[in-house]
Amino acid sequence: MPSIVTLLLHPERRRPGPPPLRVDLRRILLAGMAVWLLALVVFGVLAILGRATTEVVATCVIGLLLGGAGLLWERRHRREYRGED
Repeated sequence: MPSIVTLLLHPERRRPGPPPLRVDLRRILLAGMAVWLLALVVFGVLAILGRATTEVVATCVIGLLLGGAGLLWERRHRREYRGED
């Protein structure tokens, strides 16, 4: 096994890394959005009861909006990140 110094001086001697895994980002993003939606429902009820602040509810809404933006990105770049041509 080559030393770290040798690998830094001669990076071509490294073994190639494994290929990236093909994942379905849409499922991951939808799962994250489901968690944000659940948190929004829970903290929305708590906010109505006076037990949570509006900042917590706003954070859940922002999480859902960012998830939506992620879905738009995923749709436009699906072939690119999956390695399809």
